[in-house]
Amino acid sequence: MKFGLNLLLWTGDLHEGLLPILEQLKGMGYDGVELPLFNLTVEKYAAWGKHLDNLGLGRTGVTVRGEEDNPISSDAARRAAGVASNKRAIDCCQAAGCTHLAGPYHSALGYFTGRGPTEDEWKWGVESMTKVAEHAKQAGVTLCLEAVNRFECYFINTHSQLARFAKEVNHPNCRVMYDTFHSNIEEKNTVEAIRSCADVLAHVHISENDRSTPGSGNVRWKETFDTLHEVGYDGYLMIEAFGLALPELVAATRIWRKMHDSEEQLARDGLAFMKSQVAARW
Repeated sequence: MKFGLNLLLWTGDLHEGLLPILEQLKGMGYDGVELPLFNLTVEKYAAWGKHLDNLGLGRTGVTVRGEEDNPISSDAARRAAGVASNKRAIDCCQAAGCTHLAGPYHSALGYFTGRGPTEDEWKWGVESMTKVAEHAKQAGVTLCLEAVNRFECYFINTHSQLARFAKEVNHPNCRVMYDTFHSNIEEKNTVEAIRSCADVLAHVHISENDRSTPGSGNVRWKETFDTLHEVGYDGYLMIEAFGLALPELVAATRIWRKMHDSEEQLARDGLAFMKSQVAARW
């Protein structure tokens, strides 16, 4: 098992001020970090790959798509832009040495049509992701698609839907991730949710129900870790938590109050929680 932390706790873009934080995370015992991939400049991520190599930290990436580059849009030009943006994110992953690309980049985050997904949107999504998956294979990156709650996305909300989508893409580099925050909202049964995607599961986000320190809230943690052990999961457990550090992330994640004592406290306590859960089972 590997233990990681998503850098969105501090920033939506990488900058030199993160280097002391990364050193601190390495010292705490983290194996890797998840890099935000929003400013898709390949050269920048190549430089960060060298920084992380020097620190001995592994890495994954996370990205999203919007209305203008929506891979399931009825506008063919926007679908093409979505494919191009996802390929660019993969290029950034390759440059930085990211092994996995997580996120709900199958469709536009925060964009709604006023209805549920159509058959055409599903077909366009599969077609778009098939093109992206082949690019990911060439780059040596595993796609880890994310199911997102109904307040942020209408296309894929549950992990059984997500598994069906990945299987229709039918590509070895197209896999899924499990997210405890979104599952807590959308799934009726944690155990069955994990089992429903177990055969294509390649990444896990550990996120409390209020986006604060994992282990401090109402997520069904016993069922989560019991079932991850049952299905033989052995990849990253990646903490995804948010705070008030950056105004642009506050608006995007709907965090309006302080959720933890400090980022350092969340990182330390979250890591200790994950390690204790793994030690009790694996």
